[in-house]
Amino acid sequence: MSGRWQRGAALVEMAIVTPLLLLVLIGLVEAGRAGDFAIKVSSAARAGVQYGDQNLVTALDNSGMQTAATNDANMAGITAVASHFCKCGNGTTSPSCLPSFCSSTYQIVYVEVVTTGTMSSLFNYAPLPASLRNISITGTAIMRVLQ
Repeated sequence: MSGRWQRGAALVEMAIVTPLLLLVLIGLVEAGRAGDFAIKVSSAARAGVQYGDQNLVTALDNSGMQTAATNDANMAGITAVASHFCKCGNGTTSPSCLPSFCSSTYQIVYVEVVTTGTMSSLFNYAPLPASLRNISITGTAIMRVLQ
């Protein structure tokens, strides 16, 4: 075969392989963005529980924990829901955090923050399923309050 035919074959091979390589590159970029977004969402949840972990007063401040979480995320579209719950030292769950419920043992207070965010794909291509165009990511953090 002459050199001219070999150059033509290389051009055809390149035309076939280039779209596949671009598709892999786009997938890697999207996976990296999703990983970064997941780190930010879970970090925001941890920031919220760290605020609530300071003492018993901040443990009952659900709106303060939510604000700390959303401020840590510093991104639009991330929401936070904070709560607190108690358990007795013997393992039973307290329906309320009243000290009288765990009269025979000590009470342990926990704070929990659940953050949720939706990441939009860079390539909002209509034939893609909606689950691939908008990815919802949730982060949860639970911490025992120092007493």
